[in-house]
Amino acid sequence: MFSLPKIEKITRDATLVHFFLMFGYKTFSLYFPLFLVARSLSLPEVGYSYLLIYLPLSLFAPIAGHLNHKINPAILAGLGILGYAVYALGMLLIQGAILFYFWQVLLGISAALFFVSIRAILMGYPLENSDRSFGWFYSAPFYADAIAPAVGAFFIWRFDFAGVFVFSLILHLFTAIFCFIKLKKPAKPLIDNGFNLEDSQDNYKKIFKALKTKTVLPFLSVSFSVLLLAGFYRAFFVLFLKDQLVWSQELILIFISVFSVLFLPISFLLIKYLEKTNSEKNVFHGGLSAGLFSIIFGFALPILNFLSVLLINLARSAGSLICNSGRSGLVSRCLKTEPEEASALDTIFAPLGVAFGALISGLLISFLGYQSLFILGGIFVIFVALICNKLSKSKAS
Repeated sequence: MFSLPKIEKITRDATLVHFFLMFGYKTFSLYFPLFLVARSLSLPEVGYSYLLIYLPLSLFAPIAGHLNHKINPAILAGLGILGYAVYALGMLLIQGAILFYFWQVLLGISAALFFVSIRAILMGYPLENSDRSFGWFYSAPFYADAIAPAVGAFFIWRFDFAGVFVFSLILHLFTAIFCFIKLKKPAKPLIDNGFNLEDSQDNYKKIFKALKTKTVLPFLSVSFSVLLLAGFYRAFFVLFLKDQLVWSQELILIFISVFSVLFLPISFLLIKYLEKTNSEKNVFHGGLSAGLFSIIFGFALPILNFLSVLLINLARSAGSLICNSGRSGLVSRCLKTEPEEASALDTIFAPLGVAFGALISGLLISFLGYQSLFILGGIFVIFVALICNKLSKSKAS
């Protein structure tokens, strides 16, 4: 008989906050690449726009990590969520290109505050199984994908984009309050009022030393390659469906909703798998899966239909979820004594990979096209995974 994997209260609350945040954001973010193209941006400029969001996220992460020593992480996470609300308001009032780019940078900074703080709460808490907890946490956006685009489509159809931004604004205000109420108490032990910048620098030195001595670096490299690949898909997958497969916006919406509904039970199985396997294997096997199914996706392009696109991307996304959860679990376990700096490192790592993936794919898309981009991206991930796995085994011996 099927049963849900175990979830601790702290993990449940953090996952719910993540879900509500992503629900409010994804009511309109699905249409973002289409929106950019409609504003006459070229394909390379679409990639640059994603870089403009994710790069500030990475750059601000160490500052957010330092602030977590001084301020309750739940308060900082709530402030980050409020930043998403301000972003929605800004998109309502947007005028001119400069202001548009300013809101993207603000979104990146807000995301840094949220993700560093929420990861710090999880990493600083005595979790029973870190990989399982982060499996729940990273699956939250897939749950939001199941219904958020449909809700967003209704508001856009009924009230134009102004309606969906107002809805997002209200939901993010609610989420910020929910985050503060639910997570303030478990986050409290992380505060150290005597902490200063020099202490933070010392902690980062300890972290980089730990990464080297505990042979974590090869697995971080695998995870980074998977994040680069994710950047390819984040920037161009929807445009691929529209331009290459000639899908309508309605069909793309149906696809995203069906994909996310099906991924929900799959994610439960993956979380059960994560708690039975060590972090290193999760990173390696997840990387191989993500790379392999990206290659299959590219080669299958001439015969792709709704069902085949759905099945291949379910498998690729499953690999990415396993890999990302394994990475965060590994960082959390190895750097348990410095959760604030560990969470900052993890938050720098993830968006930086996606940002550079979007930038690289934006530069290559005009020369390679969609098919070669997805195939070469998959080959690169598998190559990195095999090389790094061999290096980790040689270091262990």
